[in-house]
Amino acid sequence: MTVVVNLRTPEEENELIAFLKKKRFDYQATSDCPILTTEQEKEIIRRDNAFIQGKTSARNWNDIIRDLENVYR
Repeated sequence: MTVVVNLRTPEEENELIAFLKKKRFDYQATSDCPILTTEQEKEIIRRDNAFIQGKTSARNWNDIIRDLENVYR
């Protein structure tokens, strides 16, 4: 059986995990958020700031898709 729970806060997550442990339920937790390296975080912030400051424009969505297709083929 699989149960999906959409938690809204870290406190809810902590309460749920504490409950599962107290009941000795076997569970698995997955994260929907990718884990970024410090360098990846810095690069995202750098690009965001460049865009906000008008130093770069937004990329065309078709270009992004094409680049991703090249990487994942």
